[in-house]
Amino acid sequence: MKPLLIVGSDTGVGKTVLTASLAAYQLTYRPHSNLAIYKPVQAGLGDREYFKSTFSLTQTLAEITPIFFETPLAPAIAAIRENKHLDLGLIWQHFQTLQHNYNYLLVEALGGLGSPLTYEYTVADLAKDWHISVVLVVPVKLGAIGQAVANVALAKINNIALKGIVLNCVTPDANIEDLAPIDLIQALTYIPVVGVLPYISDLQNIKELARAASTLELEMLGV
Repeated sequence: MKPLLIVGSDTGVGKTVLTASLAAYQLTYRPHSNLAIYKPVQAGLGDREYFKSTFSLTQTLAEITPIFFETPLAPAIAAIRENKHLDLGLIWQHFQTLQHNYNYLLVEALGGLGSPLTYEYTVADLAKDWHISVVLVVPVKLGAIGQAVANVALAKINNIALKGIVLNCVTPDANIEDLAPIDLIQALTYIPVVGVLPYISDLQNIKELARAASTLELEMLGV
């Protein structure tokens, strides 16, 4: 399988939920596959630690995330606060190594396509330069439609291979028809909505995560 980059329409919209669901699906239904999860840059504790413990990954924390900042801010700002350099060449080299060593690679971005890694480089630039397929996670909440349209527009400007949109229910009673109607999002973006992730209260529950991913049109994402 070709690597897949999971981006969000904003911060905290469900990238980790989708990444975890796809990983759980792979481990549950394709247990003999060789899985790696890659989060090139992380600011603050959270995702890499969760992935490592939940899925018992053989990767070290440094292999999951080669560049780590303690300050939970945008990397471009965190780097300045901590007097560090964000080495774009380093995260590209790690990406190439993982592609070579694993046959199933999930890459979780930081924020949306417009999120800055440096003062000159965004997640959209990374997706374009790495020639990696992308899936966009959009939360079912007020403002979702506009966020989806803006991120898709940025993807198109940068000729990014955006395979589809996944809606993520951020609350148990998420109202898709009112807050993120699928037909309207598809009509405005010309990008297929490949499914809806239900609200998942326990992100340690691998069976529930795998079941959530199984409802998505995974073939459209190349999974």
